Amino acid sequence: MGMFGLGEWLLLFLWSAALLWPIWVAFRHKSSLALSLTVGLLLAYLVQVIYLFLVRNEFLDNTSWYMWSDFWLVPSRTSVFDWPHTLISAGFLHSPFDATHVLGNILVIALVGVPLEQRLGLRRFGLIYLVGLIGGSVSWWLMNLDSTTPSLGASGAAFGLFGAYLAGWPRDEIAFPLILIRKWPVYVIALIYFALEVARAYQTLGLQQASDVAHMAHLGGFLAAYLLLPIIARGGPYPLGVEDGGPSSSSNVRARLNQMKATMVDVSVLEDPWTAQGHPVPRSVREPLARLIASSDEPETRQAWMERIAELSSCPNCESSLATVERKGGPHLQCAKNPNHFNWP
Repeated sequence: MGMFGLGEWLLLFLWSAALLWPIWVAFRHKSSLALSLTVGLLLAYLVQVIYLFLVRNEFLDNTSWYMWSDFWLVPSRTSVFDWPHTLISAGFLHSPFDATHVLGNILVIALVGVPLEQRLGLRRFGLIYLVGLIGGSVSWWLMNLDSTTPSLGASGAAFGLFGAYLAGWPRDEIAFPLILIRKWPVYVIALIYFALEVARAYQTLGLQQASDVAHMAHLGGFLAAYLLLPIIARGGPYPLGVEDGGPSSSSNVRARLNQMKATMVDVSVLEDPWTAQGHPVPRSVREPLARLIASSDEPETRQAWMERIAELSSCPNCESSLATVERKGGPHLQCAKNPNHFNWP
């Protein structure tokens, strides 16, 4: 970086801001991290294209130094642990000569990432995204230890989303352009993509000696996320393998949930229903109740935790089962026999 001029430093700052600002907004306002990543990757790619335009038209004198090379994953230099940051940074760069690469990754992150984030929650989704990214980078590095060919792109992370979704909720149906644009079961989409990558990797390693596509990075991201998803999803808003039709992106459903969210009571300022009635909180529900109170700003999350509590406990007054009821003011937890016995919030 010592050879950077003012123009390069300004473009590097612009690239970092374009990438990190949407991610910061997602965490700050608890909006969709998957969509923010697609925006960040696209904006960062546009900065790379601008840089290429400036160099080609001699607005920048950069004939002996390529601005992004400090962030590429080059296996031979990573092998001596001089460039560990490139295992992550390479996942946020794409070749400015290949727009289809970044557009393909963005498509997967948006169509697969958004419903997966609804299953996992923002923070767990962010973690599984990093697992896929790093898993892909490490796989490519280990398979090409002496190579000086750089690797870049978010494909490892994108394939990690397939692997994670397959491990967690394989029967969810999500809209995806596979032959036809329609809803497909996750296991169909994920296994087709995985099988294609296995075939391509075999062709590259067995029949050819070189390829411009890091197929092993794709497989590495897929497998890393698949194996670690059960650990990362533990204690999350949805149990693994639940079959409830999957997250819905229908505008009518979203509008109803937004209206419900606007009128929901903030349960973090309320006394829990057992203590409020003079009963001790059952040991089995202490953890899910704490998670409900800490992360119940979304109707779907609140309902998921309430359903979990209903499974683990009963009405403290009549020992009847508990049930979750959806109302305009959000989900309520109540006694299935007599709501006057137990009704919260």
